[in-house]
Amino acid sequence: MLKVGLVGFGFMGRMNFDQYVRLGEDGYGVTLTAICDPQIEKLKLVKSGGNMNTDQEIYDLSAYNLYEDLEDMLANEELDAVSLAVPTFLHAEMACSLLERGYHVFCEKPMARHSHEAWKMAETARSSGKKLMIGHCLRFWPAYEYLKRLVEDGEFGQVTEGCFYRGSGAPKGWLVNDELSGGCMLDMHIHDTDMIHYLFGKPDKVSALGRNVLPGSGYDIVSSHYYYKDGKVINAQADWTLEGDFGFSMGFRVNFEQGNVVFDGNVLKVNPVGQPGYTASLSPHTGYYRELVYFLDAILQDNPVTVCLPGSTAQSLEIIEAEMESAGRQGAWVSLYGADMKKYNSE
Repeated sequence: MLKVGLVGFGFMGRMNFDQYVRLGEDGYGVTLTAICDPQIEKLKLVKSGGNMNTDQEIYDLSAYNLYEDLEDMLANEELDAVSLAVPTFLHAEMACSLLERGYHVFCEKPMARHSHEAWKMAETARSSGKKLMIGHCLRFWPAYEYLKRLVEDGEFGQVTEGCFYRGSGAPKGWLVNDELSGGCMLDMHIHDTDMIHYLFGKPDKVSALGRNVLPGSGYDIVSSHYYYKDGKVINAQADWTLEGDFGFSMGFRVNFEQGNVVFDGNVLKVNPVGQPGYTASLSPHTGYYRELVYFLDAILQDNPVTVCLPGSTAQSLEIIEAEMESAGRQGAWVSLYGADMKKYNSE
């Protein structure tokens, strides 16, 4: 039975918590034993807003050992792995420390605030021999997995065009501090940038336009183009200034030589050329659940983390940084093959 500790009990911490509870109910070989957050006594009594609903608003944590300090948790608990759901600027230091001390680490996206920190995390995981996985949940989201299969098996031929998007109202707290979060580009838009990278490989160059609305938050609205030598047209947009009753939205439209697929956040419609369209049958589990199953299986079976290689997710962060540079230059194309770019490491 794997014993896991959860660090951070904000929105994503609670989302992690929900999945561990479900895994336990499903008879999976894991138990969440401890939760750590500097404000845990306050947070367990209040709601935590996010762009999706967690299972509960107020949580009964009486069955868990609660800590306000990470060192106290590590000193008093026998853990195999730690889930990090803390602010982005804390990811690298905490993940590296845990890996060096012998813990497997699941860390929420984005991997780190800066790409050089992300590469340090990847190198620490390699040298420590422990598993490190970044929670890029779209790589495990059923509709996006279906798209990945279509891209790889060529059922409808080659991709000619793709548009990816997501949007919500503005977040609060540290997330609207660009120095801490990287703004909408790094916190929200990276979902689609990472998926484009995962589906099609690293683009040759990127061009992005961005707009700042919330003071100090960096870019709050972004539209990016990704150039590939084969000529496919790939675009992604994100906006976290959609207020009122908008809520949250994500989806994609991808066109192939012999068909297209459209995902509206709930239903995936497949439209082959010359045949009736149909709705794809997808797993009922979210990417949040399925990514943790994958991570825990990697530990239990001592398998490599191949779907979310640390080197791959670090490179997704490099692509975002190139988009930020482009936005700062009013959409100028920025090459991803400069001397300062890390070579992708598939180990």
